[in-house]
Amino acid sequence: MLEGLAVGENPASALGLVQEALLSRPQLEAVIKKTQLGVRNISPAQLDALILELQTRIKVTATAVRGDDAGHDNLYTISYQHPSREKSVDVVKTLLDGFVADTLQGNRSGADEAQAFLKGQITDYERRLAAAEARLADFKKRNVGMIPGERGDYFTRLDAEMAGLQKSETELAVATARRDALRAQLETSQRYIPGTANAANAAPAAQTSDVSARIAEAEARLENLLLKYTDKHPEVIALRQTIADLKAREAKEMAELAKGGSGTGAIRSLTANPVYQAIQLQVNQVDVDMAALHGAIAQHEQQIKELRRIVDLAPEVEREFAELNRDYGVTKAQYEALVRRLEQAHISDQAARSGVMRFEIIDPPRANVKPVWPNRPLFAVAGLIGGIVFGLGVTLTLHLLAPTFCDARMLAQRTGLRVLGAVSRVRAPLEVAQATRDRRRFALAGAALIGGCAALVLFGNVGARLLHRFIA
Repeated sequence: MLEGLAVGENPASALGLVQEALLSRPQLEAVIKKTQLGVRNISPAQLDALILELQTRIKVTATAVRGDDAGHDNLYTISYQHPSREKSVDVVKTLLDGFVADTLQGNRSGADEAQAFLKGQITDYERRLAAAEARLADFKKRNVGMIPGERGDYFTRLDAEMAGLQKSETELAVATARRDALRAQLETSQRYIPGTANAANAAPAAQTSDVSARIAEAEARLENLLLKYTDKHPEVIALRQTIADLKAREAKEMAELAKGGSGTGAIRSLTANPVYQAIQLQVNQVDVDMAALHGAIAQHEQQIKELRRIVDLAPEVEREFAELNRDYGVTKAQYEALVRRLEQAHISDQAARSGVMRFEIIDPPRANVKPVWPNRPLFAVAGLIGGIVFGLGVTLTLHLLAPTFCDARMLAQRTGLRVLGAVSRVRAPLEVAQATRDRRRFALAGAALIGGCAALVLFGNVGARLLHRFIA
């Protein structure tokens, strides 16, 4: 549940350190005093020997428990052998109490020291961060306009301005060509065209005085005459001459109006040419676009001129600015990391006080009823066999020290003399009875020895405890 929020506990590491400290000299001296292992007025040499004996005989073993995903050896056994059952239990109990207390106390003191260290480091980095911020702010004030921003560094800005200038010049050339083409179209178009919408509704007097209407009327009469007469008819010729005069007059009137004059009033209804107006609107729009492009070109040229003016200073300013930013970024990152670590340390300490790592005594200190050493049944059997072997050895030794000859042949071989004969031994009745008694005593002694060994094997531990209680 605390993963990612608190610093992970490492019980194996903590217990390993305590295991090393458990067998240290101060700890063992405390155990000796508390359990009264030594005499009151113990000499330094005796104390050293006793401490060395404890370090040798005290065993702390770790056992891996199934189901532990982390693979920690989280089951520990403390064992100690002593001739006194009560002393061995007291020593193990004292070591166990010290084991748990020192581990928990070590975690608390380690957490406090870690937090104190983090707080000191955070204070130091706060000063560094404030100094870096002050240097960066002062540098920005002294180099306003030369600090690289979102537009990039010096060379990026210069390339962007030159690319913008080239683009604006290209667009200006295109706009100029378009304007010239539109003006050429404008010169070939008429600004006004004769109006015909109101000619049919006008009064007859007005129609006769309107050149355009008279031309239309004359052309209609000409069509009617051509239906009756040929082109050589005087009336047709005269009417065509009249139409030509009226068209010439109309053209002259249109020229006067185009020049801005008042005209002669021969054309009473004129309509603005929509094609001419559309072309004029496009020309006006192109003029506006060209003015904007001229302004953009001037601005790009000014920026390029300004950037080229600071060509020797801007790269150095950018280099210093990058160094200041890098130092500030590193200091800020370290500061934020230390703050996060301190928050984790606080949470870890609170979690530890709430019992994230807990010790449970699975098996309280105890001593087995059966002694670890010596193995009395084995010793009894070994003593029996050793006694038999020892007796045989003594008998053989006595035989070798006082040799006898078993037969005449052995006597002849050893002495080198010729043995003429041998006389068998004849025992008296008393000797036979004595030999029989000796064999019985030997059998009884052997049976008693084997029976004593069997009794010692079966009831030796009980007798030892009774003897120990009687002596104590």
